[in-house]
Amino acid sequence: MSVIKSLQETYAPQNACFGCGPANPSGLHVKSFVEGDKVVAQWHAQTMHEAFSGVVNGGIIGSLLDCHSNWTAAYSLMVSQGVSTPPCTVTSEFSVKLHRPTPSNQPLRLEARALEIKGDSVTTQAELLANGKVCASCRGVFVAVKPGHPAYHRW
Repeated sequence: MSVIKSLQETYAPQNACFGCGPANPSGLHVKSFVEGDKVVAQWHAQTMHEAFSGVVNGGIIGSLLDCHSNWTAAYSLMVSQGVSTPPCTVTSEFSVKLHRPTPSNQPLRLEARALEIKGDSVTTQAELLANGKVCASCRGVFVAVKPGHPAYHRW
């Protein structure tokens, strides 16, 4: 049986990012996978991620969407540039819209896709779904960083 690794586990196993770093023991551990023309992830909340009983905290939702979108951007740049590893990307801007309460007692699905690539910049659109319903959405811009940037060697 083969084990399929997430983008994070494949390209950044030592990354300690709170949202997506495999090496952060206290992190959210978003694991993003390529599925056709989008990048998807499944995530399960714990009570410590709640704003109030049964509902995920908005800041946690923002972190999930931010990190998942960032990996969507990095992967999209890797493919568009024809290279074997993704460039290190960071968030330039993102906005989150909370459509309905996000339940903490069921699996959550993240879906994202690149909308536009301009040079080293990628605009993404993402959604967080519970039971097939959109609970939150995010539009963001992510950029590949250059040597000298503090995040340049994070993966």
